[in-house]
Amino acid sequence: MAPDTVSLRYFLVLAQELNFTRAAARIGVAQPALSARMRRLEAELGTALLVRSTRSVELTAAGAALADSAPPALAALDRAWDTARSAAAGELGTLRIGYSLSTGAGTVPALVDRLIRGNSWLEVGAVPMATPEISPAVADGRIDAGITRGEQPGGGVRRVLLRRVRVGVQLAQHHPLAGHQEIEIADAAAYPLRLPARAANPVIHDQLSALFRDTRPHPRFHTPAVAFDMSQRDLRDGLTLAPAGEAAAAVQPDGLTWRPLRGAPGLTIHLVLPQERSPLHRRVLAVAKALAHELHWLPG
Repeated sequence: MAPDTVSLRYFLVLAQELNFTRAAARIGVAQPALSARMRRLEAELGTALLVRSTRSVELTAAGAALADSAPPALAALDRAWDTARSAAAGELGTLRIGYSLSTGAGTVPALVDRLIRGNSWLEVGAVPMATPEISPAVADGRIDAGITRGEQPGGGVRRVLLRRVRVGVQLAQHHPLAGHQEIEIADAAAYPLRLPARAANPVIHDQLSALFRDTRPHPRFHTPAVAFDMSQRDLRDGLTLAPAGEAAAAVQPDGLTWRPLRGAPGLTIHLVLPQERSPLHRRVLAVAKALAHELHWLPG
């Protein structure tokens, strides 16, 4: 039977001090207790480790060999304990996060950065996905977590409100409405409005189109030919507006800007997790909640 690690650690201190009084004081135990542990350690190993006299302590050949070989063995054991604790705390493994491109501007990078900061044992992969695919992929285990705009439907998952963002419009800097600090919904409705294709995100499409339900005349909606165009080419005509959350303001291409719509209800961003969560899932949830609080993603 291998000796207990506490006795090994005590022995290493004694091997450095070669004095029971000093070693006991350094460890913080009584000298008789240290002596008793050393005798038990020698009995477990079946060999003498120390040569004791009234004035000194010397290592036997076996004691010297143990003093050389024990430190790396204990260090390896400590790493094993740390690995087990990290796994239990959700700080170890591979985490796959699916996200819609529209949430990639600020929410996903901030969360991924916080998850891996100072944690070299956790590997995080963020994969862009079509929004309707994210919740089913979390439910069946293809990905571990998801970030979606809007509370997307689907079973087998838990949705956690992570962020609430103001709604506004993207528009060209030379647009007639660009000089307003806030834009009235009725004023925006007088111009062509670009909405995301409903198939790409029915929840957000319906929420954005509902903003203009009561305006007269009815606005002219259209959807872009390209599902996600980083350059926003169609807005550069100086007429078209694109309803969007305020996260769009952080990644505006040159020549475009963003203005809030007065009185418009906010859009939401949700963290999607499985119903049955592992330590890794609980870690993601804790980090996401802390980040939302720190960055004021959920004011009030």
